[in-house]
Amino acid sequence: MERRSFLGLLPAVVGAMAAPGLVRAAADQRRYRVICDNDFSGDPDGLVQLAQHLRSPSIDIRAIIGSHLHADEAWAKSDHQATDSANRARELMGVMGLTDKVPVLAGAEKAMPSMTVPARTAATDAIIAEAMRDDSLPLFYCAGAGLTDLASACLIEPRIGKRLTLVWIGGPEYPGLGLPVPGGSPGEYNMTIDVAAAQVIFNRSDIAIWQVPRNTYRRMLFSMAELEQMKAQGGTGAWLAGQIEGISAAAAGMGLKVGEAYALGDSPLVTLTALQSAFEADPSSSDYVMVPAPSIQADGTYKPNPKGRPIRVYVTIDTRLTFGDMLAKLKK
Repeated sequence: MERRSFLGLLPAVVGAMAAPGLVRAAADQRRYRVICDNDFSGDPDGLVQLAQHLRSPSIDIRAIIGSHLHADEAWAKSDHQATDSANRARELMGVMGLTDKVPVLAGAEKAMPSMTVPARTAATDAIIAEAMRDDSLPLFYCAGAGLTDLASACLIEPRIGKRLTLVWIGGPEYPGLGLPVPGGSPGEYNMTIDVAAAQVIFNRSDIAIWQVPRNTYRRMLFSMAELEQMKAQGGTGAWLAGQIEGISAAAAGMGLKVGEAYALGDSPLVTLTALQSAFEADPSSSDYVMVPAPSIQADGTYKPNPKGRPIRVYVTIDTRLTFGDMLAKLKK
């Protein structure tokens, strides 16, 4: 919005300030509907993201879906990974005093067997119902792990593709946009949780995608010294800091030194949805490029597809905004 256009709003703003009824009406700040989908029983960065999202008044979280981890995950011994994940989300909500405020559902307990066989659950039914709802608020699907439940919902009801935007933390680096992880696997973790699901979303669906690939989410580093500050503040932040300390201690027990910084890689889900600009709403402080959606191969790598629909691939995320907002919201 140009400056002169904004100045044209001033009489209305002043009038609202003088009229208590209008001020109360303006208190509803909701801009978007959101479904949060993450492996909350794995890396605690998903719990940090969920807590920050739950404290964000500009979004209306309609459902929280606990998703599964890798089938061969060392710590994922349970046959009920998605159920465990949903229970961890409920535990966090209890800490925050938000029990029963938002439906929490367990997704599929394992990856899709193929690109044609969906895993129907209460979570997929909830996704379809929300996407097909007659609602003026746009819908974001915020996923910080695999894409099993969204892909299954898309196979069951393909019409949802035009009715939501996927914001996904996942996928390896794009050539020319990011350097591969030194010594890392070409297949990225979240992609390989369920490659068939990613193939459904990228190769076959018409869902709009905002992707945060590995080279971008690995930059979401929060120092251990900052984590100690967050813990000292008490409240939800202290509980979350304790979860990260637990993972760090477990890693140390296996001989791994985690260093002085921890990647809160799922936090861009908040930045790109709740922390958009006031006018011409968009995640304006983070940078992206538009690329044709690649075809996902069986090993989780990309094959260029010049005819693919345009998707956003984020190359930077505003860490100052993200973490400053997080610390302010998680004090209580």
